[in-house]
This record gives sequence, structure tokens and C-alpha cells, in this order.
Amino acid sequence: MSGSLAVTLFIVAILVVILIHEAAHFGMAKLFRIKVEEFFLGFGPRLWSVRRGETEYGVKALPFGGYVRIAGMNPFQEPTPEEYPRTFGAKPAWQRALVIFAGPATHFVIAFFLLLGLLLFVGVPSSSKPVILSVEQRLAGNPSPAATAGLRPGDQVIGVDGIDHPTEQQLIAFTKRHVGQAFPVTVLRDGRRLSFTVTPVVDPKLHKGRIGVGVGEGNVTVGPATAVTKAGAVTGQVSWQVIRRMGQVFGPKGISRVFDLLFGGAQRRSTDVTTVVGVGRAVSQAPSISDVLGILVSVNIFVGILNLVPLPPFDGGHLAVLAYEKIRRRKVDMRRLVPVTAVVAAFLVLFMVSVLYLDIVKPIPNVFR
Repeated sequence: MSGSLAVTLFIVAILVVILIHEAAHFGMAKLFRIKVEEFFLGFGPRLWSVRRGETEYGVKALPFGGYVRIAGMNPFQEPTPEEYPRTFGAKPAWQRALVIFAGPATHFVIAFFLLLGLLLFVGVPSSSKPVILSVEQRLAGNPSPAATAGLRPGDQVIGVDGIDHPTEQQLIAFTKRHVGQAFPVTVLRDGRRLSFTVTPVVDPKLHKGRIGVGVGEGNVTVGPATAVTKAGAVTGQVSWQVIRRMGQVFGPKGISRVFDLLFGGAQRRSTDVTTVVGVGRAVSQAPSISDVLGILVSVNIFVGILNLVPLPPFDGGHLAVLAYEKIRRRKVDMRRLVPVTAVVAAFLVLFMVSVLYLDIVKPIPNVFR
């Protein structure tokens, strides 16, 4: 997949993910007969909108997210007595919690199904099924043994002389030991088994026997039951890794690291925090569709967990308020939380703008090298 195509698909995927997130809030609110006033993709100036029933749908100029405006969630807008029964605050706590939680939950569901598709249809890398990634036309001043034999990129090596389904390491070791000795190589190409005879020669640059191919891991798919189990397990594992990573990124060490990158002359590392710009660059460098899907899985889980942080303005902040109201049996005046919301939002904007600047002037190294 070309880099530009991968980035285009990534941008489309992000917009679809945002749409699904907001649609989940919208759908759950409608299910509980809560009035939804607006459903917009993007922020800023309105580009297009249409009203259907009581809801205005549309697109705004800045594609940095989206939102659903649910009646009763604006603390400075008092509903009329007639409107109150269909507002957010009039509903039981469990219904309000489901309306809020539905958005972040979609990211984990999306990640699960991406992993499921990866396991079922694309496969995951396996060193037991080496694939020829490249074929050199010349080696040691002559046509390479691989090119002469007719091997092609994409061929999956399934046999070498007497070794059935050799690993990448076995294939390399066998080649080194048989310089000047012809041996058969069996590959799988477009579902057909083909056999070729190659004779390794000494590569003058590496001083070892080679046939002139670049070999990498092949992909292995699994059955439906195994795929479901593995997808669930990996979703949980990545979620835990993201939680730990977020603690590092937004903790004292993470903030200090960003400060050093901005003002201390530190060099960017592939493990540094990045924004959608850095992620998009990584997508353009991804060597395979499985790597692109892996990035999308991580991004979805990160966004899902970030939305569950128990501070306003995140969805997790609303859930924390609902939990407090349930425990203390009293309503929270959301207007008192506006300063907290402003501080959290200001910190997040400052942090992300700083990292965005770094993504432009100090891009992270290629994570796939």
C-alpha cells in the first residue's frame, strides 16, 4: 500500500470513528427519548446543515472531532417545564450513564473488530512462514540465483530441500551452509505450489552465502473461535498498556520530556508521544496493511481511555459526577465545575499544540525500522 493511500484511508477512518462515537451518544439518547438538538461533525463555522425533526445535522469547518448537543446538558440553559421531561437531567442515573458511556465504548468495540478482521482475513506475522519481500537482480556481479531461478516478491517459502515449512532463521542458515550447492526451494504463489532450484553464492559485501532475496515474516490467519478469543485478549492487553503509557505521558516525567524537546535540544525518539500528524506519518511508513490496522487499534483504544478520564470535559468526568450523585444522593451543580473544565481543557490544548509543533519540526523516527 502506498504511503499517500494509507494516509488518506487513515484520515477517512478517523472521521468514521468520530462519527460512530457521536452516533452512539445520539442513538442511546434517542433510545431513552432524550431530546437531541444538534449532531455535528467538526467544530467552528458551519459548512452545511439540515434539520430533520427536532435535530439539526451538519458539518463544520474544523474536522477535529464532533459533538452531539443533548437537551439539559448545558448547565447555563434552564429548560422550560414542558421540555424538562425529555432532558438529560430528568432521566434515571443509569440511563444518563449509558448515554455518556456509549461514546467511549465504541472505540473498544471498533478495536476488537479491527483485530478480529486482522486475525481472520489478513493474518498476523509468523516467522514460521517466511515470505520473499524483494528479489535482487544482480549479486556478486552476476544475475542473482533468485532472479535466475524465477523467484518473485510475495512468494511464501514452504520448503527448502528436505525442510518442510522452514522458519526465516532456518532458511538463512541453510543458504549460508550450501554455497555453490544447488538445492530446491518450494514456494506458494497465488495458491499454487511451485519449485525452483537455486545455488547460493558468496555476497562480497556481507561475506556470506546468499541467493539474493530479502525475507520477512509471513502472515498467518486463525479460525473464528481463536480469532474472537485473541481479539478480546489483545484488546485488554493494549488497553492496559495504554493506561500505563498515559500515566507516563501526562505525569511529571512525560511533561518534563516534552519541555526538554521544546527547549532543551533533546532529540525525538520513536517512543515519544505524538499527535494525529505523527500517527499519520507512521501510517505512511507502515510496510503492510496489518501494521496500519495495528495503529488504528492503538489509536482507538487510546481515544476510548482518554475519554474515560474522570475529569470534565471528558465523558469520564460526566460519569464521575453521576457516580458522586448516586453515592451522595444529591445533585451536582455543573456550573461549579466550569473552572475545572477550563483548566483541564487549557492544559490539554497547550500540551497537544506543543506536541503538534514537535511533530512538524522534530518528527519522530520511523517506528518500523
